[in-house]
Amino acid sequence: MSAGFTPGLVVSKNVTLRRVRELPVKGEIPVKVGDRVSASTTVGEAFLPGDLQILRIPERMGIEPSEVQKGIKVSRESIVREGEVVCEHRGLFGLFRTTFESPCAGSVEFLSAQTGHVGIRMASKPITISAYIDGEVVGVEPSKSVTIESNAALIQGIFGVGGERRGILTPLSLRGDEIVTTAHIPEDCKEKILFGGMKPELEALTLAAERGAVGLITGSIDDRALHGYLGYDLGIALTGDEDVSMTVIVTEGFGAMTLSTRTLALLNELSGREASINGATQVRAGAERPEIIVSNEGGTDGASKGEFDGTLRVGSKVRIIRVPYFGQSAYITELPSALTKIQTGATARVLRAKLASGEIATVPRANVEILAEG
Repeated sequence: MSAGFTPGLVVSKNVTLRRVRELPVKGEIPVKVGDRVSASTTVGEAFLPGDLQILRIPERMGIEPSEVQKGIKVSRESIVREGEVVCEHRGLFGLFRTTFESPCAGSVEFLSAQTGHVGIRMASKPITISAYIDGEVVGVEPSKSVTIESNAALIQGIFGVGGERRGILTPLSLRGDEIVTTAHIPEDCKEKILFGGMKPELEALTLAAERGAVGLITGSIDDRALHGYLGYDLGIALTGDEDVSMTVIVTEGFGAMTLSTRTLALLNELSGREASINGATQVRAGAERPEIIVSNEGGTDGASKGEFDGTLRVGSKVRIIRVPYFGQSAYITELPSALTKIQTGATARVLRAKLASGEIATVPRANVEILAEG
């Protein structure tokens, strides 16, 4: 078998895509099938139950549960204000009076006669979800989710951190093979998605975030800079929930790798337009890639040049997406048809590819993504 199929990262100015927007709990879906929505349109609303605060009154007041029952001032489902007296106890001959005040506001969920504990359910937390992309509502699951379909430009990265953001695509003034430094970060970054260069310095990442950038798209990143930006070491199995104000998307890999010519060309073409980005990455089963999406406003002008069909051939350029060669690009030199035993002990179809270092690596075909030239 001289050819095989493998998924590749999409870099296209015209694709039809769908995104499911789902509430974490049952709620209201205020749109219907056929509605046109913008990225900022609210398509789901719900309330998350408030935290449950357990008031351990006997332990705090030094009395028995039975004494709590005698002095309790609230009842089940009653509303309690912060600082309100929940229990009152009078000591010897009623001369000594002590009280217990609620440390929070909420409703009384339970009163335990056995332990003397009182449960206060704090106020529910409203949550909303937006459409994330411009498009048409093509599916609604009542009380749960909505599906948005859009014609858009789509660029996928190999790795990212940070969640969904919306901003204006803005190029950095540097060559594709230059390291991003603080000198390249514009004074005004507010609500912008910066792109360009490679291997940004930690100081550049920090400065861009401080100046209000909501996203940075670059060719590669150093693991030390990533650690400094996040404040901790990050496993690459699942990302997207990091507590950062600026989403970072890497298109090529770790180390010193430049933005591909094709990706940079499309980003430059889309410069100045509003984009939706998401750094969420999952590299195991059910792979999820970071993405940059720009709506085509309901019109199409044909697919971008250089589309590929996802077929592996000798000479194809691929990116390896598993250790020990994670993020490295290579050219296929051989596609053995027989199953081969791999390090895990399993057998799989493999390929042999030449790395930039000249080394010939043997890797399972499932562990690569095909790249378009350029």
